[in-house]
Amino acid sequence: QVQLVESGGGLVQAGDSLRLSCAASGRTFSNYAMGWFRQAPGKEREFVAAISWSGISTYYADSVKGRFTISRDNAKNTGYLQMNSLKPEDTAVYYCAADATTARAMAITDNYVDYWGKGTLVTVSS
Repeated sequence: QVQLVESGGGLVQAGDSLRLSCAASGRTFSNYAMGWFRQAPGKEREFVAAISWSGISTYYADSVKGRFTISRDNAKNTGYLQMNSLKPEDTAVYYCAADATTARAMAITDNYVDYWGKGTLVTVSS
C-alpha cells in the first residue's frame, strides 16, 4: 500500500503561482510513476502531468504545458506540481496518483493507477 497526501492548494488570483506537494508513505515511492490529475466541478477527471520513477521522463496535458512543472524527490518520498500563470479554468480538485506501470501509460489512461490521494482544492479567481 502507498498512502498519498496532497497539500498546497488554495485560493489565488489569475496569474499567480502555487506549488502542490504529494507526500507518500508505505511502499517504496521510487518504485512508482507519479502523476497529477484534476477534476473541475461538473467535469470528468483529467490528466495533468506525470513523471517517471527516476524523474527523467515527464508528460503534460496540452492545457498546462509550459505553465506547470512536475518533479519528485524520492529521498523525501514527495512529488510536486509547480503551477505558474494560473487561469480560472485551472480551478479544480487536484489529485496525486501513483502507478506501478509507467508515466507514459498514466498520461494515456488512469485505468492502471494503483493509488490515489484524496485531493486538494485549487481555486483561481479572475
